[in-house]
Amino acid sequence: MRTFFFMLLLANAAFFAYSWTGGGGEANVDAQIVGQQLNPGKVRLLAPEQVSALTRKPDASKPEAQISAGACLEWGALLGADAARAAQALEPLGLGARLTQRKLEEVSAYWVYIPPLANRQAATQKAGELKRMGVDDYFVVPDDPKWRNAISLGVFKTEDAAKVRLEALRAKGVKSANSGPREMQLSKTYFQVREANATLSARLNELKQGFAGTEVHECAADEKKG
Repeated sequence: MRTFFFMLLLANAAFFAYSWTGGGGEANVDAQIVGQQLNPGKVRLLAPEQVSALTRKPDASKPEAQISAGACLEWGALLGADAARAAQALEPLGLGARLTQRKLEEVSAYWVYIPPLANRQAATQKAGELKRMGVDDYFVVPDDPKWRNAISLGVFKTEDAAKVRLEALRAKGVKSANSGPREMQLSKTYFQVREANATLSARLNELKQGFAGTEVHECAADEKKG
């Protein structure tokens, strides 16, 4: 009887050891893995192209700026005071004779106006009427032979902008105003740099960030020869 008791005890101990290290161990290990995951619900699989993008090494043989050897680069267009400011920004580069300027004159603009009046006194009286109507932005043209004693009510880059101004004035009761083209000299400056390299191209592209609307590109074919 005692022998049978010890055999039963030994069998229970063996079953307990098996359950801990064998049959139940796999479930226990799985539970531990799940417990150690960080936000398992947010894990997502990457597509093959995403894995490729993460493991792809940058091609050091390709420079950031692709320009031809000894290129002529042009930076513009710069207007008015911006041209002088850009010239100062270029001075530290020490470009010397490699730096030149190209200027382009344009004469396109639109304005809102009251046609020329008989004389200066009539123009002054009309200006007084405009002020009483609540119109403060006007200018009596003094010396232009064609437009002397006309009253300018605004000059605009586009025809649509001029028409918007005209409608606003008519809403205030200004019936004699018109809109139309107005020739104005608009000077655009372009800076050209010859024998440029990738480093200089990158520097010019940095400078242009401080001048809205300007671009850096290679000179036109006919400009490269100069």
